[in-house]
Amino acid sequence: MPSVHISLSAETVFNIAGINIGNSLVTTWLVMIFLVFLAVYSSMRLKTKPDSLQLILELLVGGLHKFFADILGDKINRYFPWLATLFIYILALNWVSVLPGVGSVGIFRTENEKIAGTVLAAATENDGPVLAQAESEKNRLEFTPIFRPGTADLNTTLALALLTVGYIQIAGFSNLGLSYLKKFFNITNPINFVVGLLELVSEISRIISFAFRLFGNIFAGEVLLTVIAFLMPVLAPIPFLGLEIFVGFIQALVFSMLTAVFLQLAISHAEH
Repeated sequence: MPSVHISLSAETVFNIAGINIGNSLVTTWLVMIFLVFLAVYSSMRLKTKPDSLQLILELLVGGLHKFFADILGDKINRYFPWLATLFIYILALNWVSVLPGVGSVGIFRTENEKIAGTVLAAATENDGPVLAQAESEKNRLEFTPIFRPGTADLNTTLALALLTVGYIQIAGFSNLGLSYLKKFFNITNPINFVVGLLELVSEISRIISFAFRLFGNIFAGEVLLTVIAFLMPVLAPIPFLGLEIFVGFIQALVFSMLTAVFLQLAISHAEH
């Protein structure tokens, strides 16, 4: 009998040339296509007197520029494209979870068929109970959603964290040169040496912090929406949809804001 199925990892929807394509990757591709289309479409329709779409996008980009300028100062124009891209991309991945069909449209299949087949192969003719259990497992249907929010997959958030921390290090080297290494390896005295090692550990821990904070909040929201929609499908999910929209916005803002703060620390380290 079909039931609610919650998976911590992304589930395979189909494969291409032997490469498994997960449901979170499918959603991520669709979000990327939408954002590219929106960027190209809006840039081709720029007007002196903006229409509704252009006005919304100008308010979004202008608001983000002012927000990050308060953190980065005169360096804002250099790093704004990365920060704005991070915010808009993560926000779109987060908000896609509230769209109809995401997490609720999928396929039913026997996920345990491979396990059941292994048990069947190992069983003998006298293992009646084992065979019965294996057949039961083989025929049990499990639901696999076709669409899943990209940020509800740890692979996506970990990739974003690695790219972001790597970008911060590149920014530090491009502004300070090899002297940026003094932040981590300072042998002028024992105290500075220990502080440098702590800074190195801190940089590595940022990857974990970025990845798990975003993943944990979005995955928890996805589970909450799934359970509420299964138990009380009419009206009850509406307040939780609003909460998920708010959480998705805050998580995108926190991720990009912390990136701006860490960028400022990296490029101004020598001055302090």
